[in-house]
Amino acid sequence: MKFSFYSIIRIFIALVWLVNGMYAKLLGMVPRHEKIVAEILQIQNAGTFVVIIGILETLMAVWILSGKYPKLNAVIQVIVVLTMNTLEFVFAPELLLWGKMNFVFAVLFAGLILWNEFYSPRHCSDYKPS
Repeated sequence: MKFSFYSIIRIFIALVWLVNGMYAKLLGMVPRHEKIVAEILQIQNAGTFVVIIGILETLMAVWILSGKYPKLNAVIQVIVVLTMNTLEFVFAPELLLWGKMNFVFAVLFAGLILWNEFYSPRHCSDYKPS
């Protein structure tokens, strides 16, 4: 089975969502996430919200891998990534793995998503799949 560069990047992006949703939030392997959500929402117990976010992030991975409506998916991913990271940057930077630098990684990730869906060679008129 041969994968294109576009497909490899798409799988990587889906894995980012899956790991953050399933491993970090649903399985509770990164407890810092609950503290971040609690800080942003100004509540004591954010467990329910973290589970909901984890489910949604896991579903995002499934949507990415399904290949359905990829351009809409890419735009929604970028909106979600930049919104979540802006809230974290403003309300809970001390809880982030790389502090305020997390936002730089979020912008780079959003750029990768947009590039892969809208500008990668797969979308060029002279692109010929092998």
